[in-house]
Amino acid sequence: MIPVISKLPQTGTNIFTTMSALAAEHGAINLSQGFPDYSCSPELIELVHKAMQNGHNQYAPMAGVMALREQIAIKTEKLYGARYDPETEITVTAGGTQAVFTAISAIIHPNDEVIMFEPAYDCYAPAIKLMGGVVKSLELEPPDYRIAWDMVKRLVSNKTKMIILNSPHNPTATILSREDIDELSALVKNQDILILSDEVYEHLVFDGQEHHSMARYPELQQRSMIVASFGKTFHATGWKMGYCLAPAYLMQEFRKIHQFLVFSVNTPLQYAIAEYLKDENTYMSLPAFFQEKRDHFRSGLEQSRFKLLPCSGSYFQSVTYDAITDEKDTDFAIRLTKEIGVAAIPVSAFYRKGTDRHVLRFCFAKRQETLDKAVDKLIKV
Repeated sequence: MIPVISKLPQTGTNIFTTMSALAAEHGAINLSQGFPDYSCSPELIELVHKAMQNGHNQYAPMAGVMALREQIAIKTEKLYGARYDPETEITVTAGGTQAVFTAISAIIHPNDEVIMFEPAYDCYAPAIKLMGGVVKSLELEPPDYRIAWDMVKRLVSNKTKMIILNSPHNPTATILSREDIDELSALVKNQDILILSDEVYEHLVFDGQEHHSMARYPELQQRSMIVASFGKTFHATGWKMGYCLAPAYLMQEFRKIHQFLVFSVNTPLQYAIAEYLKDENTYMSLPAFFQEKRDHFRSGLEQSRFKLLPCSGSYFQSVTYDAITDEKDTDFAIRLTKEIGVAAIPVSAFYRKGTDRHVLRFCFAKRQETLDKAVDKLIKV
């Protein structure tokens, strides 16, 4: 065996793979990994079929099919008042995670510092480390997981190159407020700090609240790379379709990396989504659709001994379980799966240090029947 020095020596199989496999092994209801158990739109499926029949089965342009980029530009301006040039400022990607990795790869050099907030989606820190960057993280605390901006200011140094934000947030279901935007704007003003904004749940904001995209604010837009996901938006996570928005000077660097990672993305899906996006109701109806699921799931869990944490966006509901057990969250999540028949994600997996605050994350992007079965089991715990 030839010796290999691992570039990520402490990284193993991620928690999503582990818990989904455990759920399958024990026949548990899988509320762990974030994917729907219902089908995407039949109209969208038919549009993919039509695109294939029309011969759109070869390589797409590296940056994406122009028809799709144009629809993304229209959608973004309609929602946020921001204009992006489809030719130079929009790139279609193989999902949100590829876009995140590409953005970090394009910008971060050895010893550059990146500020991120934990709990955090698990792809951020490994990508930073692979580029030789330095992770400087701030741990947020339940129940509201608010960002303490005075603490963020202390993390900034002359080596700070990027701040990573995620709103609506996975796993905590929090969203950035206007006050957060004001604090962020003041922090980066006159600084050479870029923003990577993970906005894959942009349409899943509840109770009439507003999604504060970086695209809304010109002073932030000009330093931001924004990541979005069609998989999340259109209930088709297995398609791995997303995109990145960025000013031309940043997109130029993004595409240098993108062309050597995937070069281009699934062609017929791009044509289908471009056509599907022409009806704005396909995404404008999502807040009400998911809020109904959130409310139904929360109403059921209120009968249990789990304590519900706030849920302002995304399709995740976090709970604490101090009234049930003092087990570690990983142990409790495994026991729930094996003995109760419901799989969740232990939120300690979203902290690099494994910080355990006795919080579990459930995904409610499921059929009502699935949620009802899960609740019936969980109220018996």
